[in-house]
Amino acid sequence: MSAAPSHLTNPSTAASVSKLPVAGSAATFSPLYQQIKVLITQSLQAGEWKPGELIPSEVELAARYKVSQGTVRKAIDELSAENLVVRRQGKGTFVATHHEARAQFRFLRLMPDAGEPHPAENRIIEVKRLRAPVEVARLLDLRGGDAVIFIKRVQSFDGEPIIVDELWLPGALFKGLTTERLVEYKGPMYGLFETEFGTRMIRATERIRAVSADDAAAALLGVASGTPLLSVERVSYTYGDKPVEVRRGLYLTGRHHYQNELG
Repeated sequence: MSAAPSHLTNPSTAASVSKLPVAGSAATFSPLYQQIKVLITQSLQAGEWKPGELIPSEVELAARYKVSQGTVRKAIDELSAENLVVRRQGKGTFVATHHEARAQFRFLRLMPDAGEPHPAENRIIEVKRLRAPVEVARLLDLRGGDAVIFIKRVQSFDGEPIIVDELWLPGALFKGLTTERLVEYKGPMYGLFETEFGTRMIRATERIRAVSADDAAAALLGVASGTPLLSVERVSYTYGDKPVEVRRGLYLTGRHHYQNELG
């Protein structure tokens, strides 16, 4: 059994707090369950438990960190709400993975007006390695001139092209990503990133606006130039709030809509 981290106390309830030093400030107070959440997240980031794997039980984690089971449960509750882990009744808690069906629609909020959502068919237009454009470098927290992998693809539903995607990925993280690998891989793209490049998308920020299709987008989507489209600009982050993807998608919404749930 591992020794308790020095900054944790052994509380009687999950509401206990412990003082944590913060650089640049005298001190701050953090609820103990949030400290446990940080430690579990660090284990996820370090790969102690792989995507899709069962993590130790609440009882085992409580013993490991020398805290109450209620404290661990509250930490797991937050990790589950953030889609870092998945609870399965009667089976335990598992590391979330992009290979799960429900995860495939977490980052794609475009839903059909009728019928059930289903995975898109992908057509890769271009994959190349280039120097990061200035704005992309800024968003990915790269230095000017650092390499990125650029991907352009069209996503179709029921044979109808609906999305034109342009992606920029840090070249150092995605060495070896080629057109051939993307074409032969049959699962979700984020699943490939997770399995073969060790990069899991944890959260994303998006900016959405209405635009008109330029000639290039119109040709790929099979519509007239000037057709209204939805532009979704996304920055995706992995553990530690590290940006690892910049994406611009142009969505045709004649038979689809963008759906988000506000809680």
